[in-house]
Amino acid sequence: MKVLFITPPFHAGVVEVAGRWVPLYFVCLSGALRAGGHAPYIYDAMTKDVGYPEIEQKIRELDPDVVATTAITCTSPDAIKVLELAKRINPDITTVCGGIHASFMYEEMFSLTDSIDYIVVGEGEETIVELVNAISDKSDPSSVKGIAYRKGEEVCKTPKRPYLKDLDGMPMGWDLLDWEDYVYFVLPGSRLGAVATSRGCEKECTFCSQQKFWEGTWRGRSPEDIVREMEELGRDHGVDVVLLTDDYPTPDRQRWEKFLDLLIDKGLPMKILMETRAEDIVRDKDIIWKYKQAGIIHIYVGTEATEQATLDLIKKDLKLKDSIEALKLLREVGIITETSLILGFPEETEESIERTLALAKQYNPDFAHFLAIAPWPYSDIYNDLKPYITVHDYQKYNLIDPVIKPKNMTLEEIDSAIFKCYREFYMGKMHEMLNTDDEFKRDYMLKAMRLMMSNSFIRKKMGMLGEMPDEIKEIISTAVRLGL
Repeated sequence: MKVLFITPPFHAGVVEVAGRWVPLYFVCLSGALRAGGHAPYIYDAMTKDVGYPEIEQKIRELDPDVVATTAITCTSPDAIKVLELAKRINPDITTVCGGIHASFMYEEMFSLTDSIDYIVVGEGEETIVELVNAISDKSDPSSVKGIAYRKGEEVCKTPKRPYLKDLDGMPMGWDLLDWEDYVYFVLPGSRLGAVATSRGCEKECTFCSQQKFWEGTWRGRSPEDIVREMEELGRDHGVDVVLLTDDYPTPDRQRWEKFLDLLIDKGLPMKILMETRAEDIVRDKDIIWKYKQAGIIHIYVGTEATEQATLDLIKKDLKLKDSIEALKLLREVGIITETSLILGFPEETEESIERTLALAKQYNPDFAHFLAIAPWPYSDIYNDLKPYITVHDYQKYNLIDPVIKPKNMTLEEIDSAIFKCYREFYMGKMHEMLNTDDEFKRDYMLKAMRLMMSNSFIRKKMGMLGEMPDEIKEIISTAVRLGL
């Protein structure tokens, strides 16, 4: 069967500032389908920055048997629209949705539209193949584990599908991507790929979707298989920048160090972007040099909050001192650091935000993001935050737009505070950026700053406070002057 995967044409701002990102899970599902004898296609509408007319044209052109999409909370309205469009074009098209939001909120999604036939719940490689086989054979879908579907007025959910035992050697649909679309803007002329070294997380952060989706489990690929895939991406598709997409690639020190050693031995001409936890950076202080030598240039460290009470509230198993030390260790070896701070909890005040900003400056990452708490409706923290939720449009659950009204602040005050934090933090970074002896880091940071401050979500917040500040104009003009 012809199966067309379509990314929802949603744009939030933060994620798309730095690059155009590979829809990795569609690549995984496509590989599984092709190995199962079907014909998958990928149309990355989000990356291509197209709308519904172009999606309609693609569906009519391909005439697929199945149209499938994915949904996180903020993209779920657009995911529904994609499948509704497919049904309007041809009611005989079978529609499928997967992803984190759909896996937990399948009953709500079915209640919002008649245009979803099936929802894949959880890990999808084996499920999608069995489901498409059942669609092709017109057989009873109840035998397919890991799906939800309607039977008359009833929503049925089949038993949970066990996780894949081995993530090595999975078939991948890399050739289905339009590779010229995938660029890391901070490094002009680059080609950006993506590799997942693991799945899951055993931590218990109450705001997070990953530990919930993977039920507190973690599975890692072998270092040899990860490096093999990276070599393939470079050789066959010209990839020279790789994002490690997993939230937590480093819990197994022995496995992680072997991966770094293999990269060093191979000498792959690739730059690596990743994220991990602060305590693992501290744990690895004796081998941080290997991070750098292996090609890692940029690490996001999830600090989330600057007050220990907030970290404890969200069960972020982290000590402030570890965040400070981790960022310091990475700076010392010349790795670019990034972190985020979450604002807008019910007890938030102007004073607490001032403390957050002050501690963010003490952390001194190269990049800091100040985000609005987004209460995923299936997260452990949702019920605690529910009384304070005043915005119910899922498209606003994007970490940019405040949806929770604190007890002593308005949504507008939180919105304004987010931009003020951005402005004050980066004004303090200006002198540091221009005076660093590391030319690569200087150019990298100025290019990234220009992209960030020219982006629509920052401009929108600046609009609330009047004209663009002179300091931000200076950053942009400096980057332009240096040809960045």
